[in-house]
Amino acid sequence: MDFKFTPEEEVFRKEVRAFLEKEVTPEWDLANMFCAVDLGKEELQEARHSIARKLAQRKWLSLTWPKEYGGLGDSMVIQFIFIEEMMYAGGVGYEDQGVGMVAPILIRFGTEEQKRRHLPGIANGEVFWCQGFSEPNAGSDLASIQTKAVQDGNNFIINGQKTWVSKAQWSEWCHLLARTDPDAPKHRGISYFLIDIRTPGISIRPMMEMCGVPSLCEVFLEDVKVPQENMLGEKNGGWKIAMSLLDFERAIYMEQVGVAKRILKFLVEYANDRKLDKNPLVRKHLAQIAIEIEIGRLLCYRVAWLDSKGLPATAESAMCKIFVTEMAKRCARAGMELLGLYGQLSEGETLAPLRGKIQHWYLSSFAFTLLGGTSEVERNIIATRGLELPRG
Repeated sequence: MDFKFTPEEEVFRKEVRAFLEKEVTPEWDLANMFCAVDLGKEELQEARHSIARKLAQRKWLSLTWPKEYGGLGDSMVIQFIFIEEMMYAGGVGYEDQGVGMVAPILIRFGTEEQKRRHLPGIANGEVFWCQGFSEPNAGSDLASIQTKAVQDGNNFIINGQKTWVSKAQWSEWCHLLARTDPDAPKHRGISYFLIDIRTPGISIRPMMEMCGVPSLCEVFLEDVKVPQENMLGEKNGGWKIAMSLLDFERAIYMEQVGVAKRILKFLVEYANDRKLDKNPLVRKHLAQIAIEIEIGRLLCYRVAWLDSKGLPATAESAMCKIFVTEMAKRCARAGMELLGLYGQLSEGETLAPLRGKIQHWYLSSFAFTLLGGTSEVERNIIATRGLELPRG
């Protein structure tokens, strides 16, 4: 792998930075740090849609799509540059579900009608998606889902419950797994659906996270009627699509790299302002954070480079996911240690250092190694896919 970026890639990075410096004004410097996930405030919702439309005008929400579907046909490296810079600036307007997951599987598995219906809304920054995979008794063992979809003529009637659904209350559509053959082996009786979140029978209950943000939800489906044309791929063929999507999900952990880089900038400035920069322990912590961020960054770009060469990267994506999420947890803990006791104060508290953002990140970080596949699951993937070891 050549660790240098091409001149074209460097130009693109500068272009994205210039755009963000213009759109993300100084008063947003800390306020919008986590607005990619914290959308409870009305002004963040407005900014999300406004900047998403501006990104869409530059086709930055469809960078890697084929040109016949309105994309630019760029490489995954370009996509990762965009994600890194966006998340460094807070991520406002970036939609990880639609752009990072739904669009790639639509292009790979969707019918032409499905592509024409859904891709423009994602590319234009107008339609936002959420993911309905996990259930109360089906997380790491995703194939154990119990949500049922029963065919009724040209429709499916879906009943069940989904949990840990990110940003469901702020989304228009949901991509969801349901069991269509209860008698088949559990990996083979699952189908993939695209569902309008406003369909009658769907109710959403936001859940408050440790960090005080209701960005995760429970979604209940009661006799929800979904047209057959909203099934993605073949009936009972949803597992293959889900596994393909998880490869995309693991690869987008460049998001945490962008966030960590910005947090490190804040911590360095905090240490300098309070004359802590001469303390050997503080210097050690900050240097260690910088090293780990760069390692995670290179692991992510390695996945992007392999993809650009048409090479498989399942094991490498798992490596990336493990290291980056565990790195983020270590960095968040180091940040809390640097801030001291006042670092435990939440956002909104007058004496909270850095407006409580480090405490927020620290509390959020406990979920990083669980979401999208636990570190234990990822290590199994590395063992079987990367090292070709037999299953235990």
